[in-house]
Amino acid sequence: MKAVGYLKAQTIDQSDALTDIELPTPQASGRDVLVKVKAVSVNPVDTKIRATVSPEAGQYKILGWDAVGEVVATGDHVELFKEGDKVWYAGDLTRPGSNAEYQLVDERIVGLKPKTLSSAEAAAMPLTSITAWELLFDRLGFTPRLPGSNSQSESVTNGTPQPRILIMGAAGGVGSILTQLAAKLTRAIVIGTASRPESQAWVRERGANHVIDHSQPLLPQLKAVGIEDVSHIISLTHTDQHFEQLVEVLAPQGKLALIDDPENGIDIMKLKAKSLSLHWEFMYTRSMFQTWDIQKQHDLLNSIASLIDDGLLKTTLGNHYGAINAANLKMAHTHIESHQTVGKVVLEGF
Repeated sequence: MKAVGYLKAQTIDQSDALTDIELPTPQASGRDVLVKVKAVSVNPVDTKIRATVSPEAGQYKILGWDAVGEVVATGDHVELFKEGDKVWYAGDLTRPGSNAEYQLVDERIVGLKPKTLSSAEAAAMPLTSITAWELLFDRLGFTPRLPGSNSQSESVTNGTPQPRILIMGAAGGVGSILTQLAAKLTRAIVIGTASRPESQAWVRERGANHVIDHSQPLLPQLKAVGIEDVSHIISLTHTDQHFEQLVEVLAPQGKLALIDDPENGIDIMKLKAKSLSLHWEFMYTRSMFQTWDIQKQHDLLNSIASLIDDGLLKTTLGNHYGAINAANLKMAHTHIESHQTVGKVVLEGF
């Protein structure tokens, strides 16, 4: 099968940072499904691993943790899928990725692809949707107001203030779906940050009540739109650069969630005076540790697909880079590393 991989970690400007290769087609067993990959997207995790993690000597490392495709074979213990099913998933960080014609994936982290999206449109969303869903509903404790649900968990009752969620970096891949989920499935006021006119417009289109500029002081901008503090912050990038401001704008007993790796660290003692809580989200935890609830990722991907097909959520596809090959993936990695992306970067077909 065709694939794209590398033999050693290095910067993307090197000629062999990613190369086109041929590998044997894997065979499905156990709870694995074998998927013929149709489309993929590129995430910051791809670029970080390519730059820092080398495979064993003589082995190729295959990146890619977002894919849409068709099940072409099933292991002997598969219960959730059959051959011919159209699926989407983010995969497992500890296994070969989706930059290959065929990929083995544990069925418990795979969902049925949204019927109303093309392969490219759908490929933009699995990893970021899982991350955003787990941030809101697993880490921060919101209850999703799904169609037909009677949930009142975030309503303003008995003097409880309306939740106010600040999303730092709301125009990126995770921010683009997180803004939609927060706006559509919670009763919170949603404030997104973006620093350029085009990215600010993107965030507004995805349902944010307010958009502010994270390159400027946060508190004056919040006060300018009538918000004195926020109850929840989800920091998606450069948390260390904004940490003191995040503590400043969080209300007492507020919650801070993050997904990035602060390069200069953060001083969690600054959270103590306000009794602030800190929540980490890493969407690979369930697959990496084979947790008892690993199948929740299957369930939430199916929920996201239903919300898309019902018209409540839309794709976060930003740029289409053409066919899945080394040259196009190198351009996609370069784009991701520029930190100028709006939405997701997708490639389609071999």
